Amino acid sequence: MSELLKNIDARTRLAGTNKLEILLFSLGTDIRTGREETFGINVFKVREVMRTPQITAAPDMPAAVKGMVSLRGILVPVVDLADFIGMQTETPREIMIVTEYNGHTQGFLVQSVDTILRLDWARMRVPPEMLTANLGGLVTAVTELQDNRLVMMLDVERILSETAKYDDDMVFATIQPLGKEGMTILYADDSSVARGQIEKTLNVLGIRGISAINGRKAWDELQKIATYAEASHRPVKEFVQLILTDVEMPEMDGYILTKNVKSDARFSGIPVLMHSSLSSTSNMQLGKSIGVDEYVPKFEAQRLAETLSRLLLKDDAAAPAA
Repeated sequence: MSELLKNIDARTRLAGTNKLEILLFSLGTDIRTGREETFGINVFKVREVMRTPQITAAPDMPAAVKGMVSLRGILVPVVDLADFIGMQTETPREIMIVTEYNGHTQGFLVQSVDTILRLDWARMRVPPEMLTANLGGLVTAVTELQDNRLVMMLDVERILSETAKYDDDMVFATIQPLGKEGMTILYADDSSVARGQIEKTLNVLGIRGISAINGRKAWDELQKIATYAEASHRPVKEFVQLILTDVEMPEMDGYILTKNVKSDARFSGIPVLMHSSLSSTSNMQLGKSIGVDEYVPKFEAQRLAETLSRLLLKDDAAAPAA
């Protein structure tokens, strides 16, 4: 099954082109609806696909976590995605997708995997409110295939957050306020969990945040700010001092957003901080190659706060003493 993932180097070159590849999979037929839905996950987050090995049950775990498996000497938690999203199905989940992101490795039980689909991020749409409500906000993007199937991208970061319980409020306790008023950043992320953590971090720092659910919305908001700044005969940097962006987002990804910002003189001097669960060296290098000023892995609130503080206070540090 891992034959599907052999050409990972070629896939890495897709980054920065507003394209992605997603692994399509099914969780089986939902007893309540009689439908078999198609889901997707970014190939960058998939390490391998295998037959589900023997799972060892472990105490005090969330209901959707079925236990642990040993993969080459590493214990990996296994999440039954159907159970997690509240889907009722009698179909056995004998396939495991091994994922790796945010510095964590976990297995997702699925009924079957289909194929790898290459498409443009512009084809990925923000899900309708009804779909978002039905799945508890777990779908971050949707796209329609040529055979009329609807593919739903699950918010795997939220799944990790709710099963691993690593996003504890205690991590914010050691963050020190920035100590400077009037700072504003614009941040873009399609994950509600990620946006929530960014918001908590900004609140502790005492920074105002402008939220966008994807790169397209962020770019539209930046256009509005730039137009207002021009009408006011003031630089854009007086209205927004930093742009924080995820990589994976429907309609426009973080790489294209960064390219747009860095090629537009109106946003000169405004740093772009990339904040992503795709934290491999190759992803970081690609971000830097298109002009990203810093790259911070997701769900490291202390590191995010430190980087934000350093970038926002950079001009103060560089200014000569009076």
